[in-house]
Amino acid sequence: MPGTLPLADRTIAEVGELLRRREVSSRDLTEACLGRIARDGERLNTFLAVGEERALAAADAADAALKDGGGADKPLLGIPYALKDIFVTRALDDDGQPNGGLPTTAGSRILEGYRCAYASSAEERLSNARAVLLGKTNLDEFAMGSSNENSAYGPVHNPWDDRLVPGGSSGGSAAAVASGQAFFATGTDTGGSIRQPASLSGIVGFKPTYGRVSRYGMVAFASSLDQCGPLVRSVGDAATVLQALAGHDPRDSTSVDTPVPDYGAALTGDVRGLKLGVPREYFVAGMEPGVEAAVRSAIGVLEGLGAEIVEVSLPSTDHGLATYYIITPAEASANLARYDGVRYGLSAGDDDLIENYVRTRGSGFGPEVKRRIILGTYALSAGYYDAYYVKAQQVRTLIKAEFDSVLSGVDALLAPTSPSVAFKIGAKADDPLLMYLNDACTLPVNIAGLPGISVPCGLSDGLPVGFQVIGRAFDESTVLRVADAYQRAAGFIDLRPPTAYG
Repeated sequence: MPGTLPLADRTIAEVGELLRRREVSSRDLTEACLGRIARDGERLNTFLAVGEERALAAADAADAALKDGGGADKPLLGIPYALKDIFVTRALDDDGQPNGGLPTTAGSRILEGYRCAYASSAEERLSNARAVLLGKTNLDEFAMGSSNENSAYGPVHNPWDDRLVPGGSSGGSAAAVASGQAFFATGTDTGGSIRQPASLSGIVGFKPTYGRVSRYGMVAFASSLDQCGPLVRSVGDAATVLQALAGHDPRDSTSVDTPVPDYGAALTGDVRGLKLGVPREYFVAGMEPGVEAAVRSAIGVLEGLGAEIVEVSLPSTDHGLATYYIITPAEASANLARYDGVRYGLSAGDDDLIENYVRTRGSGFGPEVKRRIILGTYALSAGYYDAYYVKAQQVRTLIKAEFDSVLSGVDALLAPTSPSVAFKIGAKADDPLLMYLNDACTLPVNIAGLPGISVPCGLSDGLPVGFQVIGRAFDESTVLRVADAYQRAAGFIDLRPPTAYG
């Protein structure tokens, strides 16, 4: 790798320091990212909408603020980023007229061209931090997928090899960051949709505790599991973006009113005295040998730094996949009932209400979304509700209790993020169960509502491997501390796809 990374491939911390020293401008950073989008955006299919003029105007405003001495308390001031297109962006003015803002599609034909009258909490908070919004990234339709092949607008390609998937559902965000099209991006994580694409794309992805970051304005998939978080290039950058996103929001009934600590203060580089557990069940059957070797090596690095490593057991892990794929389709079927061709979005235009409803949903939703709606409706139907949905919620309680019990004796858990490296586009498309197994190491964390981060821990067959740190509820600081110490010692912070240097 070259000794000095190109501007578009550096971390937020690095370019932020250059901004404050006035060695580069926000316009420079924005133009660097837009240049990468022009070069690689179409090939990788990362963005569904780009707002070039608005981004450059925001960059110029940030430069003016920096020139006036502002920005000392805003580490994201002038930093270009991308928003997963499941977060609504305000695209209408108070009179209901388009204001030049970006549309929101959730990767679905049923919302094609939809413009929202309000902004999501994520957009608001990052706007208040004076970050520069470049555009909206591609995703699996309604965030339902593990490969980003389910988007109505075509699959996203992995920057490491464009024949491969980048992971999903936040694949557009992961690929954009990995390829230098944005310095950071938002993602959502319902069963691993931040951490798994981060692993497959060679970057850092952080899922906060459920309730730590507001879901207001985030198009719902499974409301009791969805959580917003950052995709970035370093653990330090994850702390910076999380600081801007986190905090109570009264508009979100699931947002928890608890103090937000200084995440940057946790990044000491020191893990001496910490006890870290390794769940034996997370080294699942079928895990690629190169993945297991890289993760075992990462655990060894932390042990070498002075952490105590102990084996632990989470015996209900094997039930996580079945539990997840009952709860999430059930919640999805309820959440997606609102897309009826009447109030907003696609309408098939038939005069008969029921026929319009059927045609709209039939043509507007893709195969994976339809599959999950059907599964969820079945699980919630009379005669099956107690047998499936209620039982899944009971198992969910057991899984959460196991995590709580184990985490009462250790400071954090260490595990693989994904059992494999990135695979070829189409390789698992005809086998939904095989595809669902990609999330076996991540979805139990969502079921329990805990924070987790994926950090690159090397390469297997020339492709990135992710290493996962899981923590106690609302203890993001310890998760960040462990991950940061590992990243500093392991030296994978400059891991970039070869195309970044072309």
